[in-house]
Amino acid sequence: MLTIYNCVVNDHDLKLVFLAAIICAISALTAVKLLDHVRHASRKARYSWIGLTAASIGFGIWATHFVAMLAFAPALPTAYDAVLTILSLAVAVVITGVGVAVATSRDTRDHHLVGGSIIGAGIASMHFIGMAAFEVPGALVWDQRFVAVALVVAVALGALALHVALARRHRTRHLTAALVLTLAICGLHFTAMAAVTIQPDALASIPASSISSTWLAFGVACAAFTILLFSAIALWIDIRDLRRSRDEEQRMRDLVNAAVEGLVVCRDGIVVTANASFISMAGIPLADMTGLRFGAIVALDALAIPNKAVEASIVRADATRLPVEVIEREIDYDGTPHMVYAVRDLRERRKAEADIRHLAMHDALTDLPNRRAFNERLELEIEAHRGSSGRHLALLCLDLDRFKEVNDLFGHAAGDAMLQKVAACAGSVLKRDQMLARLGGDEFAIILPNLAEAAQATQIAQAILCAFHERNVDANNEGLMSTSIGVAVCPDDATDGETLVSYADTALYCAKSDGRNTWRQFDNSMGQEVRSRRIMEHELRHAISRNELSLAYQPQKKLDTGETIGFEALLRWNHPERGNISPAVFIPIAEENGTIVPIGEWVLDKACMDAARWSEDVIVAVNVSAVQLHTRDFAQTVHGILLKSGLAPSRLELEITETALVRDMNRALATLRRIKALGVKVAMDDFGTGYSSLSNLRAFPFDKIKIDASFIRSVDTNQQAATIVKAVLGIGRGLGLPVLAEGVETSEELAFLSQEFCQIGQGYLLGRPAPLDGVEETLSSGRAAVAASAA
Repeated sequence: MLTIYNCVVNDHDLKLVFLAAIICAISALTAVKLLDHVRHASRKARYSWIGLTAASIGFGIWATHFVAMLAFAPALPTAYDAVLTILSLAVAVVITGVGVAVATSRDTRDHHLVGGSIIGAGIASMHFIGMAAFEVPGALVWDQRFVAVALVVAVALGALALHVALARRHRTRHLTAALVLTLAICGLHFTAMAAVTIQPDALASIPASSISSTWLAFGVACAAFTILLFSAIALWIDIRDLRRSRDEEQRMRDLVNAAVEGLVVCRDGIVVTANASFISMAGIPLADMTGLRFGAIVALDALAIPNKAVEASIVRADATRLPVEVIEREIDYDGTPHMVYAVRDLRERRKAEADIRHLAMHDALTDLPNRRAFNERLELEIEAHRGSSGRHLALLCLDLDRFKEVNDLFGHAAGDAMLQKVAACAGSVLKRDQMLARLGGDEFAIILPNLAEAAQATQIAQAILCAFHERNVDANNEGLMSTSIGVAVCPDDATDGETLVSYADTALYCAKSDGRNTWRQFDNSMGQEVRSRRIMEHELRHAISRNELSLAYQPQKKLDTGETIGFEALLRWNHPERGNISPAVFIPIAEENGTIVPIGEWVLDKACMDAARWSEDVIVAVNVSAVQLHTRDFAQTVHGILLKSGLAPSRLELEITETALVRDMNRALATLRRIKALGVKVAMDDFGTGYSSLSNLRAFPFDKIKIDASFIRSVDTNQQAATIVKAVLGIGRGLGLPVLAEGVETSEELAFLSQEFCQIGQGYLLGRPAPLDGVEETLSSGRAAVAASAA
């Protein structure tokens, strides 16, 4: 190192040394900038750019060397061989051109380093050929150690200079590469100069054909001018390309910024540019984004396939992840192949998918989980509890009491409001991990996981009933809530979901049977009862087709003469295995499951067909269920049956209970008016046991009043019952309506009714229900009684 220092300071003119360094730096910077044009040039223009770059580097090496040689001041005359001097320039240009071609042929680190090493070799070749052209009266002696060091410096720094110059992410790569290339040229020159020693020889002479220092200075000046020319050309090209690039980039940016989707242009996985939409998605400024790997910003869920959308996520600046969809496509950008990525924001789609799933899994009215969500959750909880010991899973089935009456009396809006109140009220009792679901209609279910004791389930059921009661205190008539609850526990009662639901439903049915507004927990005795009811429901649906139903007719007689004026049709079910089943047992079941409508139509049709064949024009009375009365086409059904049977409408009497009117007064009265318009009589059945009897009598002109049998049975022993019967008979006389007393079974009851001028009676004392064959016999005996009375 001291030898090199002495070479530079003592053996050279420092002013010319600095001039050499400046020339070297200018040529190096010019060459580095020209490398970018070589790399991006088309195939045809590439060789021209390689030649221009090689000339810039070659002339820079040559000029640096010979300016430094002019600065070299040995105490001997000097000159330069013309051929070798020109050869050294040619070698510098050719070898560096080869190095540039290799370095830019492939954009890989290996090609960069190999090409730079060739340029370093070109620097060394030019130097030593130039030194061979150096002529003095003496001999040049070389220190091989410094020669080796000089070669290493040239090759190593040349390789490093090209690698830095062709790097993509280095912002100051031009200046850094130019500096390293300058060090390579100057480092080799002065290290190699330190390796040479001049041994004077008095016999040696300088040939006359040699170039003097003056002519060499002129040549160096020409080389320097050439370098400046190349620099000006490179500067002009840079300015032109920069302006063109900016204009093109601005046009492209304006275009891609108009796109809603994010667009990213990359080369070899490195972000070159991006539009405003993608910048907004990533939350990273474009200046910080450029030069980053695309994979560092967008994490792909799968390998990208050209023209095929794959899901991914953007890693935003705040470390959050944004779901996106990416489509990859190759384009030609700035003369070279690039990859463009179209990035679509999936937040709205994911939100829409989440909303759709929520709608699919939740009830629209109450926003509670629906049956599908309930089934999925129940299966998961049962699976989770199978491996646990000491923990219980409880299922509560809820069914609102008399919810249909709320809809019928106050409208569906009030019913919907009640369902929402039920959801809010029951949900307020539950914990976060407990699930309340609406299964449909007025059916709800609650899943209670991880209970330490099975008794906790019934405690929660009682808490729900108490919550309903507290809410009802401040509610109006439309908002009264009442529910029956069935409880089943896993694994105590069942270990699978279907059975658990069935057992909870069984307990619910028992709660309804025991008075409603209460809870019941499943036990084995319930199963048989519910199974028997389910079997009866099933068999009742097929009773008509199996000819198991029949009618019995009970006479209605005038109490003063004993004349039979009509018969009430009474339904009987003769089961092949159970025998005769009481109507009090199967009629409520038929009304609950809806089979009362076809059964009632059958009864009406059968009674009219039978009455049309009787020998006398007596009436036939048929009971009509509230469910039948509120069907939309009941009046048309009655009309059709009358036409079919040929029965005179005046001989048909429909018996309606007050309860049927209360369910929906307006609809019931409208239906009854259409029936009356047909000529059919309408009687109020079970008068005194319903609601607002007097207002019902005023609202509709009934043809008859029937006093309920519960008042008649105790009329001779109970003063209150007697008073009620007298009052009803008085109302009938005042309204001009005949009154029929049901359930006349004793002579004392008959005597009381006769004394109070009751016109018509019905009961075992006057005649028991009999099949169709007994009607004619009853009519005959009635005629005989009338004749005897007249005699």
